[in-house]
Amino acid sequence: MHTPDASAHHAAGRRRSRRRAARTLSAVLLAAALALAGCAADAGGDSDSGAGDGKAAGQRASGVHGPDGGQADESAAKAGEKPGASGAKQPRRPAGAHIIRTATLTVRVTDVPKALAEARTAAEDAGGIVGDEKTSRDGEGRDRSRVVLRVPQERYEEVLAALEGTGRLVARDAKAKDVTDQVVDVESRVRSQRASVARVRELMDEATKLSDVVTLEGELSARQADLEALLARRASLKDRTTLATITLSLTERSARADSGNDDDPTLVDALAGGWNAFVTVLRWIGIALAGVLPFAAVAALLLLLWLRVVRPRLPRHARPAGPGNDDGGA
Repeated sequence: MHTPDASAHHAAGRRRSRRRAARTLSAVLLAAALALAGCAADAGGDSDSGAGDGKAAGQRASGVHGPDGGQADESAAKAGEKPGASGAKQPRRPAGAHIIRTATLTVRVTDVPKALAEARTAAEDAGGIVGDEKTSRDGEGRDRSRVVLRVPQERYEEVLAALEGTGRLVARDAKAKDVTDQVVDVESRVRSQRASVARVRELMDEATKLSDVVTLEGELSARQADLEALLARRASLKDRTTLATITLSLTERSARADSGNDDDPTLVDALAGGWNAFVTVLRWIGIALAGVLPFAAVAALLLLLWLRVVRPRLPRHARPAGPGNDDGGA
């Protein structure tokens, strides 16, 4: 039989056991909750990172950097600047590119010698040179000049604008040809050919037989010729990509046409055109008559022979007798 003290002691022991079990269960549950929270955080971080990377990749693909990146890049593109670089102008020629620029201008001016001097000055001030030049005079006494100018690529547009300002622009044809691939190919072939020439020379130094020396000399001459051709081509490409070529044609016009719009016809122009048409018609009529004249002369001669020689000799037919021509009329 249990005493009250034993019963109380036994009840207290059970309560302590329950509290220890509850604390142990709480610790296990807390550890499990922390583990689950860590896994969820890692998964969320990975998904957020992937989403962020995808978003960043999308922004890079579309040229957008930041909230206002699209508008900034669009404005920069309209202003001739590189997207994403504020205040940086887009270069006219990409770095490492080799471009051949040529232009042909036809300008109508009042004073051809003066305009030609201005063109020379513009090219020389830009660091260029004046090439071929030809001046002539047409049937109406007007001067015509044609000059070839070579100017640096950096001053190409500036010189073009200066030349167009010497008078009235009639025609303009500007071309740009990218020869970067050709330049790279020639440079590579030059290096290879130089190495080949060097190898042949080394073999010549080591050769002991006369036949080998003769063979190697022929091979060396051929390879040096190929190398010189490549060097000449490289020099030509360098010259054409360094200096742009502008062909300028100057034609003279009268002061009256220079003061107004010479494309609008006037009364004098109409009269002159009508007189020229009349003279042209008369000239063609004269040409036609000159072509028909031999045939007309032959026809007139044949008609004259018929009337004067052949017709009088033809026998005349007797006129038929009528009532009034009888000899024994009543």
